[in-house]
Order: sequence, then C-alpha cells, then structure tokens
Amino acid sequence: MGGFFASAQTEDCVFDLFFGTDYHSHLGTRRAGMVVYDEKDGFNRAIHNIENSPFRTKFERDVNEMHGCMGIGSISDYEPQPLLIRSHHGAYAITTVGRINNKDALIDKILNQKNIHFMEMSGGEINSTELVAALINTKDNLIEGIRYAQEVIEGSMSFMLLTAKGIYCARDKVGRTPLVIGKKETGYCASLESFAYLNLGYTDYKELGPGEVCVITADGVTTLAAPGKKMRICTFLWVYYGYPTSSYEGVSVEGMRVRCGKLLAKRDGMTKNEVDAVAGVPDSGTAHAVGYANESGVPFSRPFIKYTPTWPRSFMPTMQSKRDLIAKMKLIPVKELIENRRLLLIDDSIVRGTQLRETTEFLYRSGAKEVHVRPACPPILFGCKFINFSRSTSEMELIARRVIAKLEGTTDVPPEIIAEYTNPDSERYKAMQQGICEDMGFTSLRFNRLDDMCEATGIPRENLCTYCWDGRE
Repeated sequence: MGGFFASAQTEDCVFDLFFGTDYHSHLGTRRAGMVVYDEKDGFNRAIHNIENSPFRTKFERDVNEMHGCMGIGSISDYEPQPLLIRSHHGAYAITTVGRINNKDALIDKILNQKNIHFMEMSGGEINSTELVAALINTKDNLIEGIRYAQEVIEGSMSFMLLTAKGIYCARDKVGRTPLVIGKKETGYCASLESFAYLNLGYTDYKELGPGEVCVITADGVTTLAAPGKKMRICTFLWVYYGYPTSSYEGVSVEGMRVRCGKLLAKRDGMTKNEVDAVAGVPDSGTAHAVGYANESGVPFSRPFIKYTPTWPRSFMPTMQSKRDLIAKMKLIPVKELIENRRLLLIDDSIVRGTQLRETTEFLYRSGAKEVHVRPACPPILFGCKFINFSRSTSEMELIARRVIAKLEGTTDVPPEIIAEYTNPDSERYKAMQQGICEDMGFTSLRFNRLDDMCEATGIPRENLCTYCWDGRE
C-alpha cells in the first residue's frame, strides 16, 4: 500500500513533515521520500530505499539540511516518490497512494500525444506517480487536470501536489483510502493516517469526502471540488492495515476490532469449557481477540510475543519465502502459556495461509494441545485491485481459491459458483471452510461473517468496499 503526509506552516515545516511521514511506516517498507519548498531556494527532495533501515535512520541527515514552510512526504511499498515535475503548470512535486488498473491504456493514450515521454521507471515499468502527473498535465490548469486524472483512472488513486502556492490534496473518487486535514496555530497538515499529526500539536480539522479536492496553505483550507455521493472505503483498513490509534470516517480502528471480536464470539459460541485461552496473532489480531475474550468469558492470553525492535512488519522483503521466514522468527513463545493448553487463535485474515500455518505448527511444537482458529474477516476470494493490500499476483495464490479449485476439480470456476462460496449458509462454503481447516492443520476453523464484520464498523455496507470477500466493487 503506502502512506503520505503534508504540512503547510508559517514557520519551517520539516520537523512536522519528518515525523508525520515516519508515522506511516506501517504502510510501506521499500521506498520513502520528502520534498520541501522554500521561496528562496525552491524545491529540495530526498528519496531513500528503506528496505533494510527505518525511515528515521535514512532521513536523519536530510532533515537537518532541508528547510521550507511547505512539504510532502511518502512511504511506499512499490515506487520511489514524491516526484518533481516540470510542466506548463509550473514546477510541482507529487505523491500518490493507490493502484491504476488501466495503466497500459492510459500510457498508450498519452504517448499518442506529441512531445510526451516518461522518465521514471519502477521495476521496469512506468512509475504510476509519473503517469498521474502526465494525466494532470494534459489539461490547461491543475484543478481541471486533477479532476481528469480522478475520472479516467480505474482502480483507486489519492494524491498530493506541492506547488509554490499551496498543497493540493485529492482523495480517490469513491474514497477507498482516507485523506484527513489537521490544524494548529501555525498552519495545516494533510495525512492518510489521522493519528500521524496528533503528537505534533494538530487537531482534527476535516476529512475529505470521496473525490474531494482541496488546497492547503498556512492560512487555510480551500475546497476546489466538492465530494461525490458514492463511497467505497476499504473495510480492510479497519481489519488489518490501519494503525490501532487511527480512525476512518470517525470510526476507531481499535474500537472496530474489539467490536468485531465480540460479534465473532457471539456467533461462534465457544466457551471456557471448550478452550483454555483466546489469543490474537500480533499485532492486528490482538484487539479482535480482546473483544472475543470479553464477550465469551474465555481468558485472554499472550502465548507468543512479537519481537518488534528490528522487525516492525512481517512482509518486509519482496520475496515471499523471506517474508515467511521473518514472520516465523519474530514470534517468540511463552511455553508456560502454551503447553497442554487448548488455544483459540484470532488472526486478522487468512490470505495465502503460509504464515498462519507456520504459526499453528509453531504452537503445536511448543506444546499446544489444540489450536482453534477464528479469522476476523471472511475467506478472501478475490485479489485486491484497488489498494494493493496483498502482493498476490494471481487469485490462485489465495488459499480459499486453491481449496475451491480442489473441490470443483478445476481452476476455471464460474462466477455463479464462486458466489455460492461467499454465502456462509451454503454447503459449498462449509466444504471450503472444512477444506481450509484440514489443509492448515487447525483443530477447528470458523471465519467471521461479512455482515458481522461490516456491522462492527458502524458504517452502512453500501459505503464499504468488500471486493476481496464478495467481488462487489
């Protein structure tokens, strides 16, 4: 995925920009960058690879050398940014969060225009952020270009532009990712994560609506394009991606996870006569487990602890095998809380299944008597095509799809049959759930239901993106 932060101040903004961007480190592990603008010296940019070193370490020298009253920063799992662009709009810097599904068609359309070429390449492909800039540059003014880019991009794309006059902030046209504004005496900030500015002295000012565009300066926030009516914010932000202290559309991430676990327990009905303890796979499974324990009366426990000082996330390397190895190395057992115990384990989700299988085997090797698994969300049947929450290159990497293919005897399963597997009351769903349980080596397995998970957000289901579970866009 990725995250970004911006600051516009009456004084130097670099301190706020540095820490505000750093607070998005849970959303990306490959590239990071900052750009500041100073009236005297113009734009100053720094970009670093952060695969093997934290953001703060890589940018310590830069933050002492940069100066300016406006700036944008980003952390990304995919491409180097922000980019500096020179165009008929003047010079500006741009950073993006999202995914473009019709990239090839848009590139061909732009290349057919005279005197257009691309400079930035990421992994052998044209940098998506530069493509957004190219779309913007096809129009006569920035706001017209921003609206055009929002309209023609299929997928999801939120972005920020730093200009000499202010910072343009544009949320994805159906709001799949958040974009919030904070305020303090010396100016304003914009952020993907709402918690990122709290310790910097900002208070909540506003949350941009779907497709809304505004420009921030040290003096204020001006809306340039009103929000649209259709919203499809990603539900997985609450279930997994979001940091516990964040909130989206006014709904706390930690609060949603506790409610989600509570509803899961109500539906599941396991008691302390059947299991000895409820545990969450750290970190995102923990609050779900707390909610389950509070509702069920089964004691909450931490039978393993995640070692985080040097491994903040489980999928840092690009190679899946290395990510799995690090995930395994990070979890350290507390044998006293595992041996001869019946454990109920809650993870945020099961995607490929590799890491949770390793965790289950690890618990058995550490002496667990039983391992019952209760994912906080339904089976993932469709690869995300909006915010890149998973690196899956094929839906057959998803364990649910592999089990379905085995049950149906083919990988080419018709959509109407796949739809049956999304219904938790159908026989096909029950067979899939049992197949995953046997494949993973669990004592038992029950997924959370989509209706219960959506209820935990408190947001109408029609405003939530649930594509990865039911294929609904």
